[in-house]
Amino acid sequence: MTTNPSEPTDPDQTQPVEVQHYGPAPQGDPSRASWQAAPSWSSRPPQAPQPTVVRRGPGAVPIIGTAVVAGLLSGALSAVGVVNLLYEPPAAAPSGSGTDTSDVRDLTIDESSAVINAVDAVAPAVVTIQTTTGGLVGGSGSGSGFIYDPSGFILTNRHVVQDAEELLVILSDGRQFPGTVYGIDTLTDLAIITVEATGLPAAPMGSSADLEPGQLAIAIGNPLGDYANTVTTGVVSGLGRQIRGETSSEQLNNLIQTDAAINPGNSGGPLVNSGGQVIGVNTAVSTNAQGIGFSIPIDVAKPIMRQALDGEQLARPWIGVYYTPVTPAMAEQQDLPVEYGALIGTRTGDPAVFVGSPAEAAGLREGDIIVAIDGEQISEDTDLSMLIVPHSPGDTITLRVVRDNSAREVQVTLGELPAN
Repeated sequence: MTTNPSEPTDPDQTQPVEVQHYGPAPQGDPSRASWQAAPSWSSRPPQAPQPTVVRRGPGAVPIIGTAVVAGLLSGALSAVGVVNLLYEPPAAAPSGSGTDTSDVRDLTIDESSAVINAVDAVAPAVVTIQTTTGGLVGGSGSGSGFIYDPSGFILTNRHVVQDAEELLVILSDGRQFPGTVYGIDTLTDLAIITVEATGLPAAPMGSSADLEPGQLAIAIGNPLGDYANTVTTGVVSGLGRQIRGETSSEQLNNLIQTDAAINPGNSGGPLVNSGGQVIGVNTAVSTNAQGIGFSIPIDVAKPIMRQALDGEQLARPWIGVYYTPVTPAMAEQQDLPVEYGALIGTRTGDPAVFVGSPAEAAGLREGDIIVAIDGEQISEDTDLSMLIVPHSPGDTITLRVVRDNSAREVQVTLGELPAN
């Protein structure tokens, strides 16, 4: 999203935060990189120190011209999670001799055709969202989004529309509609808005369950507020990434990393696979590196997309614990009995189990290791938050918990994730 540089002062980074409100606290020095809103998400545990995300206030700049990207992001998953992304198997390479130059030409044509066809399928549903913000720090801003239902439901980023007093949605064919915020996600940097219209073009939805690094990724959006339906291509560069803001409560987990160019104003636009299906929602971009952007996996968004279509309030499930993902290295270092799981605990001095939470009601304790949910094991590619996301508040799940080197089954009735 593009915004006005005259924005409120960034929050005090020294204030206490909930390290594990939505997931584990990132490791490493958070000041090593800075991030701006505009880009992406995935689901495998991070392998490197986590970069910092810069939060900006709701103010905005005129849409014309270079603009500072709006601030982003909500929380670190404690009871909810993310999923992988759709993998479209690459088309088989043309057969023939390695010295036959026609092979290279044909492959290039096939790749170009795949991108063109994918854009044809999704671009009509991509919209520009212009916002107007009042108050002492007023202004205008611009971001992206995409229609996912013909009756006028649009998925975008939370930071694109949060605190906006007026929304104007501009379709790819030039039609304009006033927009209304249907709901803000309490888990991720996502929001749903609606327009009063029917028969609109809707983007085909994919799945983020089986993405693979190296597969084609296409970003579509409105960079800088001036270049609607800009198409950039790249690959899925990585999965399971974590990024954080100036406080550890501003954390996004399980993101898709891509090198498809994502710029200010691309926020909320779709990340698309070679089959012309949406696999992610562009959310963040590095300000001190090139070719590093992030998207929220579409499977993470699907539960709230369904809730909106059903006329329900947006709600996320919640256990109510701080936890750290267990890895083989961590298990060896701390002499843990399992190599994968979710170790309940916090390094901040806060209680590891929230008072009044479903976890407290179920008798979970600090030091417990959750190793499976409903019989599905937590692994390198499937963490606690990922397994909880598909559920709804009120669902009862069965946790397999290791305590004092012995395993037990624990029933937990999920609560509703608090907005703060």
